[in-house]
Amino acid sequence: MTTDTGLRLEEITPANFEAALGIRVRPDQEFAVEPVVKSLAEAFLHPGVAWPRLILDGDRPVGFLMAFFDIDWYEDGSVRRSGLWRLNIAAGEQGRGYGRFAVESVAHEVRRRGGEECYVTWHRGSSGPEGFYLGLGFRPDGETSEGEVVGVLRLGR
Repeated sequence: MTTDTGLRLEEITPANFEAALGIRVRPDQEFAVEPVVKSLAEAFLHPGVAWPRLILDGDRPVGFLMAFFDIDWYEDGSVRRSGLWRLNIAAGEQGRGYGRFAVESVAHEVRRRGGEECYVTWHRGSSGPEGFYLGLGFRPDGETSEGEVVGVLRLGR
């Protein structure tokens, strides 16, 4: 997805791998999101499910996201979900709309693939992302996953 403002997502390749690894959140946020290197390792382990992307403003890397598509949520075949797995916006780039662009891009891709809901999980805490996700319309669905709040954004058709 590309915007008129120059924001775009780019697949992780050998040409931008180091730029992706250079994305670091603020130190007080590190408890809430894994580093990019761990996300890329998990993407390698979950091909076809994980969707890692570098977030660029023009040619400048400003963040990283990883979405997931059609996973077996309870690992029993009963529920399939798609959504945002990771979101890392560089410490000096926060508050400029890059996170919103990332979430909207993932929601667009979920919808394009036929989904009607986009999921995300988050850690609660004063420097956690709860307010950000709630502000974008995600609502807790009453579940937790590995100690994190599960939120859902209804996409509609």
